Amino acid sequence: MKALIIDDEKKARQVLQILVEENCPKITTILQADNLMSGVELIKQEAPNIVFLDIEMPEHSGLEILNFIEKEVHNFEIIFTTAYSEYAIQAFQLSAIDYLLKPVRPSQVKDAVDKAVKFLGNTQINKRLKELKESLQNSNFKKIGLPNADGIKFVNFNDIVMLEADGMYTNVSTINDGTILVSKPLKFFVETLSKIKTFYRPHRSHLINLSYIKAYVKKDGGYIVMENDQTVSISNDKKEEFLNIVQNI
Repeated sequence: MKALIIDDEKKARQVLQILVEENCPKITTILQADNLMSGVELIKQEAPNIVFLDIEMPEHSGLEILNFIEKEVHNFEIIFTTAYSEYAIQAFQLSAIDYLLKPVRPSQVKDAVDKAVKFLGNTQINKRLKELKESLQNSNFKKIGLPNADGIKFVNFNDIVMLEADGMYTNVSTINDGTILVSKPLKFFVETLSKIKTFYRPHRSHLINLSYIKAYVKKDGGYIVMENDQTVSISNDKKEEFLNIVQNI
């Protein structure tokens, strides 16, 4: 497997190459470029499987990469390297594009490469990069990328009814696309959707969209009925908080 590191800082490229060599045995060849246009030429010539791409570089942002490559060449995975703020990190999570937060740690590199390898052959990188650009430009995030067996499904927040933990996976119930089994734990969604007020966690196994509550039933300890007729338990320590919230909806 072949990788390309595009970063205008020589030291950053060298450090990342060492981390990849030490933690990612599947990658046997590592190329380097010190600017976006040189990187684009290497992509066309060498066809790397994974591209580590710095966002902030002179002349061209890493986000512009697909503007310079023919669509049929878009068969690689991108892992961005960034020192962006928490706000921007949320944009990466929502668009299902992986990133390495500088200063880069060895465990980050291994995890990011493992995820990228799973997407190879079905990258949908055009769509995901478009979603990332829109998220970075717009403080009102509207969609989230859901990695699943078929690739990545982009779903509007307003279309998500509820999310249910299933081991290291999550069942995401939607209005238009049924239930999607997503290869992310519920904890990921709790953190990613934490700033969206319509999502609430009444139980450790569930995250619900308050807009789709159909009823609250007091019997059997109290539980919620969602618009899709699924029921959700409420933890004892959350009942008072939940009732206060729904009274103000």
